[in-house]
Amino acid sequence: MTAVSALEQARELLREFPVVDGHNDLPWALREQVRYDLGARDIAVDQAAHLHTDIPRLRAGGVGAQYWSVYVRSDLPDPVPATLEQIDGVWQLLERYPAHLAPALTAADMEAARAEGRIASLMGAEGGHSIANSLGTLRGLYALGVRYLTLTHNDNVAWADSATDEPGVGGLSAFGREVVREMNRLGMLVDLSHVAATTMRDALDTSAAPVIFSHSSARAVCDHPRNVPDDVLERLPANGGMAMVTFVPKFVLQAAVDWTAAADENMRAHGLHHLDTTEEGMKVHRAFEASHPRPVATAATVADHLDHMREAAGIDHLGIGGDYDGTAFTPDGLDDVSGYPRLIAELLERGWSRTDLAKLTWQNAVRVLGAAEDVARDLRARRTPSNATIGELDG
Repeated sequence: MTAVSALEQARELLREFPVVDGHNDLPWALREQVRYDLGARDIAVDQAAHLHTDIPRLRAGGVGAQYWSVYVRSDLPDPVPATLEQIDGVWQLLERYPAHLAPALTAADMEAARAEGRIASLMGAEGGHSIANSLGTLRGLYALGVRYLTLTHNDNVAWADSATDEPGVGGLSAFGREVVREMNRLGMLVDLSHVAATTMRDALDTSAAPVIFSHSSARAVCDHPRNVPDDVLERLPANGGMAMVTFVPKFVLQAAVDWTAAADENMRAHGLHHLDTTEEGMKVHRAFEASHPRPVATAATVADHLDHMREAAGIDHLGIGGDYDGTAFTPDGLDDVSGYPRLIAELLERGWSRTDLAKLTWQNAVRVLGAAEDVARDLRARRTPSNATIGELDG
């Protein structure tokens, strides 16, 4: 099989079984760059100078469904209004581009969008800080269309430990477990990207529904705390959940871990947040890279993770979550949302079957959301909404 024929086969497969991507930060990029002025960043046309994402490149990449992240920074003094603005920003996108983007709240909506040739658009809130320790706020986000909550971002919340913070409650607190149970009752997916391994294990112990990792790779391949340990991957079959491999070089390429630590320190030395992707932030990034060439990941690097994750979790429990527009750097060949066919071609070259690839790109993600809906129907018949507070449960 030549590289050209593999790429042709990849594109043909994606026409039938397009990519469900678990995490894209376009809403945050639009907030930071143009304050949601969609005229200034019209994604109906090429925005390669500013963004990883636009409609022509989503189409070229074979994307059939996208979880748009409604992330807000965890250091905001009042994150709830900002999260609502992010949700509103996604609804503005859907209203502006109805021929291409279809609102999706359920697995059936995803399949309907695929049949119509539109990109099913779902939302995920990135970080438990977005609910401000309130189960009522959690339900409000669900009512507005949010279908997963990442339990933490880079910092701990009062009820859950992050992978990139010092241990706080040792995983999930009693209130944290109640958050998971209420998410199960709603049908909101429990997202374990960004959380500590202790939190992953506590969530798996607690959740009655499949969990997801919306954008995480394998820790055995790249030893970064943002990745998933093998013992957790091995629990996904019993849970029914899935891990969606991410493309972020500092999470997939070991050589990039040390380089990224130095680059982050350089950003802080310039008075900038290390995740700053504004024009000013990118100028600082590019200057650092010019004097410190960064290690380059490729589609093969990502495929190495998928090979390992398939061994640990099984093909029924894998997906893709690129984290586009949420990272300053991307792998060579996976530069933006048009790159997914190159990853699929790489996997074809490695002997992945069409059946396996259909599960990876489309079928697993649809199944997992549908299974969460089934659990929620059962729980809602037996359980009323929880009005517990963090004070009552955690003291």
